[in-house]
Amino acid sequence: MSISKFNAEGYFDPTAYEALKNIEAYAKRHPFRPIVFICSAFAGDTEKNTLRAQGYSRFAVSKNCIPFAPHLLFPQFLDDDDKAQRDLGLFFGMVFLAKCQEIWVFRACNNISKGMAVEIEKAKQRNIPIRYFNERCEEVDSK
Repeated sequence: MSISKFNAEGYFDPTAYEALKNIEAYAKRHPFRPIVFICSAFAGDTEKNTLRAQGYSRFAVSKNCIPFAPHLLFPQFLDDDDKAQRDLGLFFGMVFLAKCQEIWVFRACNNISKGMAVEIEKAKQRNIPIRYFNERCEEVDSK
């Protein structure tokens, strides 16, 4: 981007020039990173599924994205075995889903859990782009 030291009328404008130069420098140091919602199984083998979700989140970071994995956050203080608390965690996730640019669905063994199905349906309702991956983080068809 070429920044002029002169304004639209042709007058020397060092204040605006410095401000725009600083904005440009900041943008180079801090490029935009979209927030992606990490959708993967949690219930069942929670230990294994937690490790998978951590790996999927690292994958998103490697693709210059900011991952949001609600199933890594909310079970820290909500009991997934308590239906009311699980439902509350799913609701919280739906609130954050609205702030995400995409939802990335990771299907281990091609399975979609009940919780994942709710997240996918909500993304469809909100017209949030959905990308599907296998457990090796390879993009696949939605089928």
